[in-house]
Amino acid sequence: MSLKDKRILVGITGGIAAYKIATFIRLLKKQGADVRCMMTPASSDFITPLTVATLSENPVGIDFYNSKTGEWTNHVEWALWADVMIFAPVTANSLAKMAHGFTDNFLLATYLSAKCPVFIAPAMDLDMYAHPTTKNNLAIVEGFGHTIIPAESGFLASGLSGEGRMAEPETLLEVLENHFAKDDRFVGQTILITAGPTYEAIDPVRFIGNHSSGKMGFALAEAAAKKGANVILIFGPTHCKTNHKNIQLLAVQSAEEMLQAVQNNWKNATLGIFAAAVADYRPEMVANQKIKKSAEDLMIQLIKNPDILTWAASTKTSHQRVVGFALETQNGLEYAKDKLIRKQLDAIVLNEMGESGVGFGVDTNAVSLIDKNNNIRSFELQSKVDLAFALLDALFEK
Repeated sequence: MSLKDKRILVGITGGIAAYKIATFIRLLKKQGADVRCMMTPASSDFITPLTVATLSENPVGIDFYNSKTGEWTNHVEWALWADVMIFAPVTANSLAKMAHGFTDNFLLATYLSAKCPVFIAPAMDLDMYAHPTTKNNLAIVEGFGHTIIPAESGFLASGLSGEGRMAEPETLLEVLENHFAKDDRFVGQTILITAGPTYEAIDPVRFIGNHSSGKMGFALAEAAAKKGANVILIFGPTHCKTNHKNIQLLAVQSAEEMLQAVQNNWKNATLGIFAAAVADYRPEMVANQKIKKSAEDLMIQLIKNPDILTWAASTKTSHQRVVGFALETQNGLEYAKDKLIRKQLDAIVLNEMGESGVGFGVDTNAVSLIDKNNNIRSFELQSKVDLAFALLDALFEK
């Protein structure tokens, strides 16, 4: 989910973790966000206002009044400008002031004028973080409706090791991405997604498979989870990873294992997106030991694999929808429409190989979405991450 054109107001207080904010600002700008920053006077001991202003491409708010220019900085205007405020790092001192309404600097006055969602990333030594007053103050600001981004465990500036490190810039970015991606249409939905290839064993060493990377299925799972859905992701062998808390991961190898996992979980889903490249055939016999290279020819008898997509569509209830994928190398639209009708799907995503940047293993894709009413919607070449959000939005259009 892009943060393009989102107005992010970053508040920096006087902790050693302030040095990480340079990376965070760069990440926000890379996403296309409009960034303003405000600093407490003490924070400039750890990162200079010039650095912050240069990276954010905006003046930094520190004081109410600039004695050099005679200008007054309007904290109310700054607060109203923001789509979100994120305070990082937040020291124990600044946290206490936020919890109890102290306003002895520009940052705190702007905070007290906030009309937008507020995110707080505390950072302090482990004993301070564990102290009852800190816990109480965190509970107070959380009670205001703010989101706490918990401190992490690790090496601290004091030389001790434990809980108190500010969340990493990448984590802060992910929190904001999840906030803006949240979609009420997806909250309460359970979406089952299949991804990656299946490997059909020939012997303990060899298998029949394909070049699917699983990237499209994992991108769909991440996007659905960020939008607020609970996701059941059933995937074949792949290097893709995700650790989103809303995604239940079920790893399988073969088509039969994938079918079993789908059958065990399908009743809990409201939508099934079957993006896996399931092998159509498997060896009839699997050798117990590695087959040695002896004869000039080796004949392997193949039998059909179970059709997972057909099973799901044939057992769906009135509250469930099934979306299939069709990867084609020729006559794509014709084959996809036939598959849509023959398997009684609600929609199908046509993926036609041949165009540069489309197909297995790459980070981009271009597809067409065809629904059961024969409406066709094309999606131009883009990252699989962006495409996943676009496809889900199309599937949930009212």
